Amino acid sequence: MRGLILGKFLPYHEGHAHLIRSARSQVEALTVLVCSIASEPIPGGARFQWVRQANPDCRVVHVSEEVPQAPEEDPRFWEIWTALIERHAGEVDVVFTSESYGDELARRLDAKHVCVDLVRRAIPVSGTEIRNDPMGQWQYIPRIVRPWYARRVALMGPESTGKTTMAEQLSARFATAWVPEYGREYCATLDARALRPVDFEAIAWGQATLEDAAAERANRVLICDTELLTTCTWSDIVTHGRPRWLTDAARARHYDLTFLLDCDVPWVDDGTRVLRDERASHFERLFEELSLAKRGFLVINGSFDQRLQAMTSAITALINT
Repeated sequence: MRGLILGKFLPYHEGHAHLIRSARSQVEALTVLVCSIASEPIPGGARFQWVRQANPDCRVVHVSEEVPQAPEEDPRFWEIWTALIERHAGEVDVVFTSESYGDELARRLDAKHVCVDLVRRAIPVSGTEIRNDPMGQWQYIPRIVRPWYARRVALMGPESTGKTTMAEQLSARFATAWVPEYGREYCATLDARALRPVDFEAIAWGQATLEDAAAERANRVLICDTELLTTCTWSDIVTHGRPRWLTDAARARHYDLTFLLDCDVPWVDDGTRVLRDERASHFERLFEELSLAKRGFLVINGSFDQRLQAMTSAITALINT
């Protein structure tokens, strides 16, 4: 038997996963149509990738045709949709839905309708509820979708201002993932003051890759120990310049909250730090870089306990927004 599921998957959630698993167990082949139009709040390509990645044993097709979304929009609604399904899915024996329209759709396709969890007892959530309150519905958002909704928090600052310590402690407080500073690991066997442009390219790539991978493990918020604007300033200090693409890449990355840690705490030599006498000027560089990027940020100063409390309060407010 050939099964069909179609939907917006706006976003893909555990209810969709339950529907697809139920359908796949009942048919020999299952086609899933991910239908999108340009005006929707999540790009169709992203939704298609989520569904395809989560369901490798299904034939997943992205349909991006601008067609009516409800019968009242066009008197030819059912004719348009049955033709669309025939083009993209071929012949269908069973239509699986969790919606009341399934009976009529199956009748139009001369197929059987199987309704799965119509009243949402198994998975009590909808795409609308997730879009309206992703933090409150977090348990129903699959891991591959969580990076779309995770609030990203960046910690920036000169050397020895508590970034790594604070990142670890914030990660523990919010029971979430944190991203270490890739440049520290990269420079473990290198002289940080002798890095070349190719090294900063590798550091930028490594930092962004670590961050994007960690986002799947985030519990509502992802804590990032530094980010690419910091890489830009280090390139300026060490090589007296940077490639344009590095600035563009740094400014293109989005953070919901950025902390700039002041250098009003003692400098501690951990064997890798090299800017003891340049912390104040580095702070000013970072301040300027954030301002030029038009990114909002909070300056964090005071004792380490005061810093942790201030950042905890700001992140809590962010999650509850």
